[in-house]
Amino acid sequence: MKIYNKLVRDRIPEIIKENGKKSHCHTADDKEYLVALKAKINEEVEEFYETPCIEEMADILEVLRALGDYYGFSEDEIERARLEKNRKRGAFKNRIILEKVENS
Repeated sequence: MKIYNKLVRDRIPEIIKENGKKSHCHTADDKEYLVALKAKINEEVEEFYETPCIEEMADILEVLRALGDYYGFSEDEIERARLEKNRKRGAFKNRIILEKVENS
């Protein structure tokens, strides 16, 4: 038996059963869910660092969407905020590294 104690995608218990195994799961309350989402985003980012691929990027996006849902942010609201921030402060396309700022 392997212990996971982590947030998984909704179909994982079904997939485990289809593979002839038995899973033990529960539904998180709000507090546990938020803690699990925060742990999950860290896990997915680490996996992307280890193996930068589109599937890992998609996993990060899925967790970000779940965090947005948790806090009641719609995807449209997030996109508007992203675009507004880009308009005011720019994006990251120019690869600028700020080295230091000095007083005049």
